[in-house]
Amino acid sequence: SYSAQWLSSWVARFIRPLPDAQQQELAALVTRRRQLLTMLGAERLRLQLATVKVRPSIDALIEAIRAQLEDIDAQMQAHLQEHFAALDDLLRSARGIGPIASATLIATLPELGRLSRREISALVGVAPMANDSGTSHGRRRITGGRFQVRRVLYMATLTATIHNPTIKAHYQRLLAAGKLPKVALVACMRRLLTMLNAMVRTQRRWSDEFHRA
Repeated sequence: SYSAQWLSSWVARFIRPLPDAQQQELAALVTRRRQLLTMLGAERLRLQLATVKVRPSIDALIEAIRAQLEDIDAQMQAHLQEHFAALDDLLRSARGIGPIASATLIATLPELGRLSRREISALVGVAPMANDSGTSHGRRRITGGRFQVRRVLYMATLTATIHNPTIKAHYQRLLAAGKLPKVALVACMRRLLTMLNAMVRTQRRWSDEFHRA
């Protein structure tokens, strides 16, 4: 029946697409890079508390991790160019989206371009959720979603509030309206994500004039 077909179509929109082999490889590289960054941060903390005797060992490990990071970054970029060049170019046409953000979105958010702006925001975890109980109405907050995507989107948005005229203007308007910086930044994360979602869906590169309108 029509209703059954509609329900099947609606449910299919929320089923995460199975990653192909190239996407799995990219996701593995993104994960490994994140692991190396965690290791690097831990060694840097140890260095702050280290005695003179153990400092050379920590310094050597830090240099080794940095070398591994450079190698992973090179592999990631080569993989993107070989398998996802068009999508990478599309995403990176938005100022604020660099190579790491693009790789993370491609690897871990295959729904980009397939969902509505509200759906993609909820999926990533940047949609404001009610915090109400009975007659008490708390401040809305973001929760759940894909933390790794949200983290890289946060860093991309920080850059965009400086270098992307559309996001920068939106951020400044929110601050002028009395929004807290954190609240304004989350709103900008949501706006950037929904714009990227529309770009992928329409296969249209970023345009300051179009997005400002």
